[in-house]
Amino acid sequence: MSQKQSTNGPNGGDVLVRVMRRHGIDTAFGVISIHNLPLVEAVDRELTFIPMRHEAAAVNAADAYARASGKFGVALTSTGTGAGNAAGSMVEALTAGSRVLHITGQIDSEFLGGNRGVIHEVPRQLQMLDAVSGYARTIFNCKDAEADLEEAIAHLQSLPHSPSSIEWPTDLQYLARPDEQRAIEAAERLPPEVDAGALSKAIELLAASKRPVIWAGGGAAGAGEALASLMERLGAGLLSSNSGRGVVPEDHNLVIGNFATTPEASQLLAEADLLLSIGTHFRSNETKHYHLALPAPHIQIDIDADAIGRVYPADVGLLGDARSILAAINGQLDARRGPLQSDADPAAGSWPKRVRQVRYSVREQLSRYIGEYAEVCESIRQRFHRESVIARDVTIPSSQWGNRLLPIYARETNVFPVGGGIGQGLAMGIGAACARPEVPTAVMVGDGGLAVHLGELASLAGSGAWCVVLVFNDGGYGVLRNLQEANGFARAGVDLSTPDFELLSRSLSLPFWRVQSPGTFDQALVEALDVRGPAVIEVDVTALVPQPGPFVPPVHIPQPGHEEA
Repeated sequence: MSQKQSTNGPNGGDVLVRVMRRHGIDTAFGVISIHNLPLVEAVDRELTFIPMRHEAAAVNAADAYARASGKFGVALTSTGTGAGNAAGSMVEALTAGSRVLHITGQIDSEFLGGNRGVIHEVPRQLQMLDAVSGYARTIFNCKDAEADLEEAIAHLQSLPHSPSSIEWPTDLQYLARPDEQRAIEAAERLPPEVDAGALSKAIELLAASKRPVIWAGGGAAGAGEALASLMERLGAGLLSSNSGRGVVPEDHNLVIGNFATTPEASQLLAEADLLLSIGTHFRSNETKHYHLALPAPHIQIDIDADAIGRVYPADVGLLGDARSILAAINGQLDARRGPLQSDADPAAGSWPKRVRQVRYSVREQLSRYIGEYAEVCESIRQRFHRESVIARDVTIPSSQWGNRLLPIYARETNVFPVGGGIGQGLAMGIGAACARPEVPTAVMVGDGGLAVHLGELASLAGSGAWCVVLVFNDGGYGVLRNLQEANGFARAGVDLSTPDFELLSRSLSLPFWRVQSPGTFDQALVEALDVRGPAVIEVDVTALVPQPGPFVPPVHIPQPGHEEA
C-alpha cells in the first residue's frame, strides 16, 4: 500500500481535510501522537503537514501562519500533556486575538470523565482549553465532527477574533465518515450597528479639531486604507501600539509609530487638541505604566464594549468594526471640514509639519543611541521585501529598535509575541515563512530565547522554509541583566551557558555566518538570503562597535518610601 493512501479508509482526518480545503487552508502544524494519527495522516497525504518538535511551537507556528496569511492557522496536538504543552502558546494567541484552530486528541469517548488512568488522560482538559481559548468544545459524536469544526471556525471568523480549541476523542477520529456528517449550521457573529448619535458627535469633534492625533492598535487591522485617508484629511499624526504597526505603512510621512513614550511624542500629545484611538488596549509598557498624559476630547473606537473607557476615559465611544466606522467618518467629514489642503496653503496650518518633525526626530535619536545596531536595522529593511514577515522574539534588538525603528509596511508582516513570552519567535518565523513562501522571512532572536526551543531549529531545517534566523548573542538574558543593573539588584539568573551556534547549525546542515566586526552584517545577510532556504546568522553583540546604548525595559518597580494606594 502506498504511503499516500489512507490506512483506515475515509475517517475524521478526511473530514478535517475537507473543512480546511473549504476555507482555503493547505497547511497544518503539529506533533504526531497516538491520539491524532488519523488527522496527521490525512493532512500529510492530502495537504501539507509541518512536523514541529513541541506542541507549544506548533501553536506558535499556526498563530504566525494566521497573522501572515490573513486566514486561520491549524495546530494538531495530543491529549493530556500535549494539550498542556500547547496551552502557553494558546495564551499568546488569545492575547493577540489570533485565529488559531487548535485540535487536540482526547481519550476514547467511552472512558471520558471516568478518571481511571487511561494513557494521556487528564481531568478537566476541556476547562483548561476553555481558559486559554475564546471557544472550546468536545466532539461527542462522530457524525458531528464537521459541524463542530465549522462552529469553531465560525467563532474564529467573528469579531473580536480569538482562538478556538476542539478536543476530539481518538475513537471518534477513526469512526467519523465524511459521507455521514450532519448538516452544518454554524454562522459568524456580525459586529454591532454603530450608534448614529455617537458617530455624529465624533464627526463634529473631528471637524473642529486643529491638532488631532490618532492612536492605532491591533483592532485597526484591515482598516488601513480608511485610516490613511482620515489622517490625510485631518493632517493627523499617527501613533501606534506595537500591534498596530503597519496598519498604515510606516513610510507614510504622518506616521510617528510606536514612539508614544518618547519625550518628543509625549510633547506632541500635550499639544494636541483631540485623540482618536482605534482598537488599542493602551498597554502598560506603551503608556508609561498608564502615566502617559493623553489629549481630550478622546474618541475611542473598539469592537469590545468593555474596552471603551477602561484605561483612559472616552468622551465618545464608538462600538463596532473599525473599518466600517472609519469609512463612515470619511464619508461625512469632508462636508463639514473639507479635504486637507497642501502645506503650501496657509489654511492647512502647521500641524502636519509638526507631526513630521516629531516623526523624524524620534527616529534620528534612536538611530544614534543604538550604535552599530543602526547598520543592522538598515540592512534588514533594505534586503528583505516589503512583504517579508519580520518575526521577532523577546530580545533587546526587538524591544529596543525592532519594535519601533525597523519600518513595517503591512500589519501582517509584524509578527511578535504580544503577550511578551520569550522563546516563541523561531516557531512563529516558521509559520510565517510557510504562509509567505514566495518571499524570505526574518527571525530576530536572542541566544536566551532561542534556547527555549532549540529543537525547532530541526523543524526549520526539515521544513526547507526560506527563513533567515538572526541570533543576537550576548551570553544570557540581556534585557533582565540591564534591568537588574539599572535598579541596583544582584545579578542572578541572567548569565547562561550558551551553545556554539555554528556547531549546532552545522549539525543540522543549516548554512551559518558569524558577524563579529562592523560593516560585515550586510554581506552575511546577502549571502544567507541567496540560499533561498533556512539559514542562520549569529551576531556577536559584544563585538559591536560602536556599542549600542543599554536597553532597560519599561517595567514598573515600586520604590521604598513611595508606597502606592
